[in-house]
Amino acid sequence: MIVLVLNSGSSSLRFQIIETDLESMAADRDRRLARGKIERIGSLALLALQAEGRRRVTDERALADHRQAVDHVLRWIVGSDSGIEGVQQLSDLHAVGHRVVHGGERFQASVRIDDAVLEGIEDHVELAPLHNPANLKGIRAVTELLGEAVPQVAVFDTAFHATLPEEAFLYGLPYHLYRRHRVRRYGFHGTSHRYLAYRYRQRMGLEKEAVNVITLHLGSGASACAIRGGRSVDTSMGFTPLEGLVMGTRSGDLDPSLIDYLIHKEGLALSAIDILLNKQSGLLGISGLTDDMRELLLEVEEHQDRRAKLAIEIFCRRVRKYVGAYFAEMNGEVDALIFAGGIGEGSPEIRERIAGGLRGLGLELDRKRNEELPPGEAGEISIEGSKLRAFVIPTDEELMIARDTVRVLEGDLRGRR
Repeated sequence: MIVLVLNSGSSSLRFQIIETDLESMAADRDRRLARGKIERIGSLALLALQAEGRRRVTDERALADHRQAVDHVLRWIVGSDSGIEGVQQLSDLHAVGHRVVHGGERFQASVRIDDAVLEGIEDHVELAPLHNPANLKGIRAVTELLGEAVPQVAVFDTAFHATLPEEAFLYGLPYHLYRRHRVRRYGFHGTSHRYLAYRYRQRMGLEKEAVNVITLHLGSGASACAIRGGRSVDTSMGFTPLEGLVMGTRSGDLDPSLIDYLIHKEGLALSAIDILLNKQSGLLGISGLTDDMRELLLEVEEHQDRRAKLAIEIFCRRVRKYVGAYFAEMNGEVDALIFAGGIGEGSPEIRERIAGGLRGLGLELDRKRNEELPPGEAGEISIEGSKLRAFVIPTDEELMIARDTVRVLEGDLRGRR
């Protein structure tokens, strides 16, 4: 089955085309046929498109909305320039899988999209106002351009965390707020954390129930996840993706009384506070320079910039804090720490800063392994015999979405991997 995987952001569209089926999944022989991204939708968009085995095509084009972006992708897919193996016409695309950020308590597994599912995603817009509306735009664009005969599947970021126990997902608020409004911690990046747990157990030759790890998805958005028996039992993001670790532009954990304090001291409206916490804080807010970890590390190396150094240390300290908390929550029964995401996969220095503060938990980093691991490759970065092992595993959310799409359409969600 050839699956088009779409990840629709507020002004972006990322896609992959993956060929897979139940037999290919079992043998781990899925094939990626093409990938690409479109950014700055709504103005002069930036495009980067690539079929496997072909050169990358970059372009600029005025794209007013997600419909035009999806339309351009579809035209490129069947155009003479793409050369995607096995895809000569749109009917060669058998299904479309969509990343949907928030499924609340209603959607605890991937589902085929119909009118009821669309209504359910819309019902959760207020819980993910920056994400679910964009996800819906992608779904509707596909329906309009490919027709209702092409099946579509929604894969939810929150679904992997549906196994959180009540004591982990409830806030210390009056219980009636949960009963009335479902105010609770949901967690995000679930598709990534699920993939990391799957790849780890595949690498180690384990059954799902034997996977006891802490996974770190570290990028512009960042989260930690405690996985016991192959199931998510705690995670750092909460009611929204703002809670938890310090991120590129998001603050992570803070005292909620700060909101009222800033309203009075700075004269800010609640909407401005929301922008402050989500788009002007984190690495960007602390450093005053950038939200890009690579640029911050360069600023420290070349100019010894104090605030860039501070932003990096706060980022790493918050990660270590969560790892320590999850280690305690899992009663020390943690076999490995797994790094992923743009920062986790691409920055040996950040991995060393984090791991260097975890020796008390039994983690001994192998500096040579860590520094020499090629970007984009998986590998162990702890020394032989380290009580707590550490790995880098590049994440692949698109593969999980393609696999779930096939499983849903084949009616087989047993033992999701």
